[in-house]
Amino acid sequence: MNPSLVSPADYRFLHVPVFIFSLLILIVGVACFAFILKRRIDPLLKAQADPRFGRVSERLFAVLGLWLAQWRQPRYRLAGVLHILIFAGFLVLSVRSVTMVMSGFMDDVLPGYGSLPARIYGVLKDYAATWVLIACIVAAVRRGIFKPARYAVPPRYGKDHTAEAVFVLGLISLLMVSESLFEASLAAARSGQGAHAGFVAPCSLVWIFQSLLAGRPVESLQAVHIAAYFVHDLAFFFFLCFLPMGKHFHVLTSLFNVYFMRLDKGNIKPVRHGVPEAELDSLKSIGVKKFEDFTWKHVLDFYSCADCGRCSDNCPANAAGRPLSPRFISIKGRDYSFANTPILGKDVVADADFNLVGEIFGKDEIWSCTTCGACEEECPLGIEYIDKIVDLRRGMVDEGNVPQQLQKPLGAVERRGNPWGKMEKKRADWAKPIAGALPIKRIDEGETAEALYFVDSISSYDDRMQAIARATALVLARCGIDFGILGNEEKDCGHEVRRFGEESLFQALKAHNTELIVESGARRIITADPHAYNALRNDYDNLPPVEHVSRVILRGIREGRLRLKPLENGERIHVYHDPCYLGRHNGLYEDPRAVLDSIPRLKRVEMLRSRDRSFCCGGGGLMLFYEPEEEQRMGVLRVRMAVEAGADTIVTACPFCMVNLEDAIKVEGLEGKVEAVDLIELVARQLET
Repeated sequence: MNPSLVSPADYRFLHVPVFIFSLLILIVGVACFAFILKRRIDPLLKAQADPRFGRVSERLFAVLGLWLAQWRQPRYRLAGVLHILIFAGFLVLSVRSVTMVMSGFMDDVLPGYGSLPARIYGVLKDYAATWVLIACIVAAVRRGIFKPARYAVPPRYGKDHTAEAVFVLGLISLLMVSESLFEASLAAARSGQGAHAGFVAPCSLVWIFQSLLAGRPVESLQAVHIAAYFVHDLAFFFFLCFLPMGKHFHVLTSLFNVYFMRLDKGNIKPVRHGVPEAELDSLKSIGVKKFEDFTWKHVLDFYSCADCGRCSDNCPANAAGRPLSPRFISIKGRDYSFANTPILGKDVVADADFNLVGEIFGKDEIWSCTTCGACEEECPLGIEYIDKIVDLRRGMVDEGNVPQQLQKPLGAVERRGNPWGKMEKKRADWAKPIAGALPIKRIDEGETAEALYFVDSISSYDDRMQAIARATALVLARCGIDFGILGNEEKDCGHEVRRFGEESLFQALKAHNTELIVESGARRIITADPHAYNALRNDYDNLPPVEHVSRVILRGIREGRLRLKPLENGERIHVYHDPCYLGRHNGLYEDPRAVLDSIPRLKRVEMLRSRDRSFCCGGGGLMLFYEPEEEQRMGVLRVRMAVEAGADTIVTACPFCMVNLEDAIKVEGLEGKVEAVDLIELVARQLET
């Protein structure tokens, strides 16, 4: 019992016990929230299955790092710190909010009130309310006045969300102020009556309000006490029911979204979980055409988008002016779900002719994605985009709706096993110039080897990239590796074929190559192409271990098998461009850099966007054959970043990156000033004779 003020549980207004109103607010608030939540869960129940209930320890670790520790937030310093302050304050004050609701109809809500732990918590929550209020004010000013560019909403995507964001910050501030006034009025009353007021955290909101209320009549303090309680109670339940109405739904869903996030990188979800690859022909429909074709996790992704714009801010397609902004993939998906499953009223059933691509998502929008993974790497809530994009493409391919530019290379892969449509018998012609000096084993001619060098299509058929294949063979030989190639029997790994939605063709390529590799007897696979590396490692099954050549080179250097001579021109400054499917998708960042640092007299700098924030060169594989609507080439933007870093030599470890970077250098008129070179070429060039 309070020795100075009557608690909300015991207070009477005009002889009517106010706990009746407290109970009524609780019952109505909980009932409304439960009903709203049930309507939001309905689309998840109608969505496709997605087994994400295993690997519990890994998921809990992700929750601890991504959700609780908020470790991705500081990648945007000011916004991240503000979010961490508000999030931490919420965690601290969550217990207090619940006890305040309960104090409206019962005293002694928690046992041990007045104990040392309770006093420590009281100080902590007083400071938490203070820093949350300050953070909300700063965030509101930043969002409403300074308006960072990544929050902007282009007209084609609908209304701006600034008003909602500022409104929610206002609600949070109201909760902080009302809770602090509730405490301050009680402390002021106790002090005024000579009772022990308890320790009030100096310079906290409670401390400030207590100072302002000091000396007020008990009647006034009682009124403030009860008013603050009901303001907090009403604001609390209004806030709870408002969260599932818009982008702040992530406050409730983020924990679950992070827990169920994808744990593996580089792979693509199957066409339908639970349906074996061999039975794909039995499916009536492939890919996503209706909203119900998304998995429940993907619908949860839509709900969990915080509209922070980090994904789009790091999307190279968006930076190049392509009609793609990952942020709005989520927002449009969420808006569609909300509109078709309204809180009040019946579900809206789409007609038979309705198709998501064309009605909700644009065709060019979906084909603009390079699947580089920058959006997923940046998202602080574990939202996935690549699987959604691929599933939408699968739906378009299933309907025969493929861009004309892609029809020819896809047809060529089906007929000839490569997107150039060149003859199979020419696949190993790249080796002819070095056949005398470096005999290469041909597994297709009956030879055997300990290691298989998987060349893949671009290094086999592109005249410029054949130099990468020859350099790879030279370096492997100098490392003393017994290797061979599949020769004319090899087919494209199918990496981009799968990511462009042609699942059946990918499965055929996979089955063909897998059979050859297994029959070869090779105990390991080496490739210089990150796309082939990713496909063989993450899309194929039951293969020997797969290595990218950069790791082989580094091991050769450290074992003394490869000796590198100093650069003749030590004045050139080198920068390393991380290929998306070597870095973000497979975590190989340091090996190529260590190789470069092993070359005497080589000067290396870093671009502003490197490692897991690397900027895609413009796409690999079939993206070489597709020219989307864009304001500027991604490769050009990337070359400019290298020049800004002070480099005149761009080193990469991917033949597709080489194509795009060399083209960009020509477009920018930098020939003779800036050079692009593959890592394996540079190493082969620097080998001691």
